[in-house]
Amino acid sequence: MTAAFTLTRDAPLRGLNTLRVAATSRWLATLHHPDAIPALLDRPDLRGLPLLVLGEGSNVLFAGDFPGLVLRPAFAAVQVVEDDATTALVRAEAGHGWDALVDWTLARGLVGFENLALIPGLAGAAPIQNIGAYGTEVGEFISSVEAWDRTSRGLVRLGRDECGFGYRDSVFRHDAERWIVTAVEFALPRARNLRLDYAGVREELAALGATEPTATNVAEAVRRLRRRKLPDPAVIGNAGSFFKNPVVPAVLAETLLAKNASMPVYPAGDGSSKLSAAWLIEACGWRGFRDGDAGISAQHALVLVNHGRAGGDELLSVARRVAGSVEQSFGVRLEPEPRIVGAQW
Repeated sequence: MTAAFTLTRDAPLRGLNTLRVAATSRWLATLHHPDAIPALLDRPDLRGLPLLVLGEGSNVLFAGDFPGLVLRPAFAAVQVVEDDATTALVRAEAGHGWDALVDWTLARGLVGFENLALIPGLAGAAPIQNIGAYGTEVGEFISSVEAWDRTSRGLVRLGRDECGFGYRDSVFRHDAERWIVTAVEFALPRARNLRLDYAGVREELAALGATEPTATNVAEAVRRLRRRKLPDPAVIGNAGSFFKNPVVPAVLAETLLAKNASMPVYPAGDGSSKLSAAWLIEACGWRGFRDGDAGISAQHALVLVNHGRAGGDELLSVARRVAGSVEQSFGVRLEPEPRIVGAQW
């Protein structure tokens, strides 16, 4: 019988984060079943320690060692729990790979995740950051999130409206040590209008010969776009897009646009506009920058890269320099997407 969890003391984390930063955790736990969470957290040698839930390590920057417990979910069941022939309720445990879940749903005739294809990470991480790409955010399909609440010391279920979803945001992100996401339930339709208007999608579909595209065609087009635009973490250390696209008052966006006619600006509602962080960074000349092994990708200005053995502090230093340059040039503050461990932004 498989143990409910395994524990490692002074565990190296370089192979567990896609930026390939060398760091050590005081304890590393691989959790094989959510029912074991109370027993794990109640161990005398772990009680009260800082907690970090780590999936594929694709959304974290270790700026130093972690003095607590890193927990990795290894439970990954997925099933349809309800289906009325129009919408299906899919329950995915936290350890299920996100892109594998995209394919699993498409293979069953469910739509919604096609624009989110090839996003790295696990299903349990999807609601934390409210992952999104190509005009879609996962929060719109989430019915509920099941999580262990360290405050009430129990398993709870939060409905979509309780999750506080915003742009790359949720209640889970704001209080990361409180929640251990164990499963997510998604309400996925069997038919809906495909979202094809994001830059490059229609062109990629045309290149595929998809004159009447299906959701599967869209997923393939998105994967091709992502592979072409973003560096592969298997080739060079990175965590994907490092900066959020800033949301600013529409008045500021209009002022900037008057001075920079080529600057992309998107409506964000409530008198706000969304700017392209990549455009701002590239306009400041940072694309392809390198300082030692830390730098900015030559493929995409949003991507912080580790060319070899850069430390987390070196990568963070480059990211701060980039953000400072953008703020000085445009008066716009950039915020990181990944969670920074061991330092404050």
